[in-house]
Amino acid sequence: MPLNALKTSVFILAVFCTSKAFSQTDTGRVNKRLTEGQESVLSVADSASQRDVIGFFDHLLNKNTSTNAGKQVKKYNFSAVPALGYTLSTGFAVDITGNAAFYTGSAQHENLSTMQADLSYDTKAQRLLFNRAEIWFPDNKYRLVTDIRWAKFPTETYGLGTLTTPAQTNEIDFNYVRIYGTLYKTLLPDFYAGAGYNLDYHCNITANGNLDKSTSDFEKYGQTATSTSSGINLDLLYDSRRNSINALGGAYANLVYRQNLTLLGSNKNWQSIELDVRRYLRLSANSNNVLAFWGMAWLSSANTPYLDLPQTAGDMYNNSGRGYAEGRFRGRDMLYLETEYRFSISRNGLFGGVVFANGQSFTDYPGNSFKGIAPGTGAGIRIKINKHSNTNVCIDYGVGTNGSHGFFVNLGEVF
Repeated sequence: MPLNALKTSVFILAVFCTSKAFSQTDTGRVNKRLTEGQESVLSVADSASQRDVIGFFDHLLNKNTSTNAGKQVKKYNFSAVPALGYTLSTGFAVDITGNAAFYTGSAQHENLSTMQADLSYDTKAQRLLFNRAEIWFPDNKYRLVTDIRWAKFPTETYGLGTLTTPAQTNEIDFNYVRIYGTLYKTLLPDFYAGAGYNLDYHCNITANGNLDKSTSDFEKYGQTATSTSSGINLDLLYDSRRNSINALGGAYANLVYRQNLTLLGSNKNWQSIELDVRRYLRLSANSNNVLAFWGMAWLSSANTPYLDLPQTAGDMYNNSGRGYAEGRFRGRDMLYLETEYRFSISRNGLFGGVVFANGQSFTDYPGNSFKGIAPGTGAGIRIKINKHSNTNVCIDYGVGTNGSHGFFVNLGEVF
């Protein structure tokens, strides 16, 4: 989960990990779920051979942390990271990010469910509260996805299209409420259909105008003090991953059609369609080295409010476009591609690393045509904080164009 774009994070508290609510699952039943090409969380044996941060500190304190196959598998695993950070656009920030990974069924035959929360406050009056969840019901019969946010968000917007420059920086401020919820029903193994409701409400919107004194695209597009987008969404989903926090194999594809209606409170009727595709290739059965691919196409219609347009880091976890600030690029339509190589550094799994590269393109205004690609690249380290849910602290350094660069910190893999 991101701590906002371009943040240098300094941990002020040792990682806090707890696990409770054990189930009565034995080793054989857990390993039975690890079918070819479909990776779950670590098996009991794999977990026992791994080392995470809490185990490291227990070892320093000479505590007995040995695990054997006869011990129970943890059904619930919690991880939290308090941090002090710095964002180029917002100043110093205090942040706490946490996640919970768990099974909803006693037999643990379903995918791993996750709940994540992020609370932050910074010296430029930016305040954020995020709560996101992906809940898999027993035997994967249903899947519930929620995304709830509140934000006081002074930031910058740069206009529409991929060819915008820092000279077009436009300071903007607004309050934001998001309420998304989608329930999926299993059609076939790993195939699901879903429907839900989406609300994006922006109010108290103010903008100072472009830094170079030119007329901003926000003003040309139709600057407003408030905007409300309220509508229904219809989804088709394929997901063969068994652990979305850190997938070791499988694939993910989600097609979302959203229809916003004045009947439901929208300022205007408008539509969007999003396609999100991901593939994970585990390069060896004896390692956690993974080659991962991520592609997105996000298209919206006329009348889409400016702040609801496709944008950099506009995905659910605000992770796309490492190398650039959130919202750096924006347009009616967006194309995105990223690849990442994840590899182990230490044999006990405590430390790992990644290298990545991405490219994004947005349509300009008013022509709505794709012009140019904004590339990003970088590398990062991984620190295992919870071996049972396979959760890493991810610290990446990304570089983009026009001098854009900085650190990006997540709890759990970027995608």
